[in-house]
Amino acid sequence: MQNVLIEKGLRPDHRAAAAAAYWQAFAQKLRYPLGPPDKGIRFILRVLDADHAISAISPDGRFLGLAGFKTPKGAFLGGDFDDLASIYGYLGAAFRAALVGVLERPNEPQTLLMDGIVVEETARGLGVGTALLQAVECHAAGLGLARVRLDVINTNPRARALYERRGFVAHSISRTGPLRHVFGFDRATTMYKAVAVF
Repeated sequence: MQNVLIEKGLRPDHRAAAAAAYWQAFAQKLRYPLGPPDKGIRFILRVLDADHAISAISPDGRFLGLAGFKTPKGAFLGGDFDDLASIYGYLGAAFRAALVGVLERPNEPQTLLMDGIVVEETARGLGVGTALLQAVECHAAGLGLARVRLDVINTNPRARALYERRGFVAHSISRTGPLRHVFGFDRATTMYKAVAVF
């Protein structure tokens, strides 16, 4: 899209905006594992790894969105028990670690795993998500990986439509079962897209 700069990484002065936008985009899923919102945003800000992100920025330098990803070398949202304990205390961390573990997805050979895509509300409908996805695909190819994987929940049909337009193909469905009330969705579709290695 025109008038949007796509950059690898995340500018230091965009970290707070990125953490808040990530929480807003995934609050329904993260409200119990990482809520309340103020603590969830603090945790995201603490653990986000700018090296595992691609950013969209306006011509005047405003943060517009990001795509986070995960590889065997790390993830956009990592962290460990000590990071959880620093925000929620040890008892709260134990409870939250169990819930976060349910959402965890392992790396697969030759695959870049998407760790969330976020577009600021004021920038939606302008092609930012498409530009970020294209950049992620190019990044995966540049790493010598064969494909990109993402998982989209059934309550986000708009995102799924975008992924399908970009050539992602549904592969499998996982269900949350009784935890659907905790995470706010009852199934997620795993989708893949092959990329051409440079």
